[in-house]
Amino acid sequence: MNHEKRTEIFRRWREANPHPKSDLEYNSTFELLVSVILSAQATDKGVNAATRKLYPIANTPEAILALGEEGLGKYIQTIGLWKAKAKNVIATCRLLIEKHGSGVPGTREELEALPGVGRKTANVVLNIAFGEHTIAVDTHNFRVANRTGIAPGKTVEAVERALMKFVPKEFLQHAHHWLILHGRYTCKAIKPDCPNCNISDLCEYRHKTPDPLAQPVPKALLKDAQAAAKSTARTAKKAAEKAALKSAEKTATKPAKAATGKTPERLAAAKPPAKKAAAKPAPVNKGAAKKTPATSAARKRAKA
Repeated sequence: MNHEKRTEIFRRWREANPHPKSDLEYNSTFELLVSVILSAQATDKGVNAATRKLYPIANTPEAILALGEEGLGKYIQTIGLWKAKAKNVIATCRLLIEKHGSGVPGTREELEALPGVGRKTANVVLNIAFGEHTIAVDTHNFRVANRTGIAPGKTVEAVERALMKFVPKEFLQHAHHWLILHGRYTCKAIKPDCPNCNISDLCEYRHKTPDPLAQPVPKALLKDAQAAAKSTARTAKKAAEKAALKSAEKTATKPAKAATGKTPERLAAAKPPAKKAAAKPAPVNKGAAKKTPATSAARKRAKA
């Protein structure tokens, strides 16, 4: 995919959604951090359902730490891997209090040092809370980047590098959200909604979902069209063969020109008439000479 296509794709996404936002619900950087930790291998919808009950009760590092793993688990047990996540969130709250004054750090190194925070989570927090040009690659934008051809890659790291390289700078701030939202609601894993996709004409995916409302071509009409195409091909072939034959005949009957540029007829007219050779006397056949009476008498006398 070239630069022009990528630019047009993000331009359309920006036009449709100028200020994209995460589907996660939060009211502070700390709440965002906790929600992103909980969202690993879980849906944003499921995380929101849990945090709507949690955050009114505890939405600071001190309040959640006071709940402990068991107390926090009661609020998030509907989320996958909730036990491990409860452990990580409690440990993260402790570190935030001890090392960062209960605040969320704004560097990648400090964020990734927190329990349960990997590169993807750090990218989300840095992008949303601190306005950095980072792109978190999850299952959705990994699929979109590869399927559309925007930034193909075999691994999450490769796709992230490709996105940072190929996405035009003017779109980097919100590229992460546009990619995720497009993958979540349009370019779905099982059956992408290609008929309603606003970048379908730019997408390089070869197996697009057909439009169910498109009228199929009647078999009879299709058969007639195929027959007409074959007839046209045969006619064109015959015409070409006829033209080739005519050209060959014309070449064969055309008088050849000598090096002087004159045809054989003109050369013949320019030459003087050839002299006729004198007729030679016919040979005499001695054996065929007629016998006369004089010669017969002479022969008889010679014998006597």
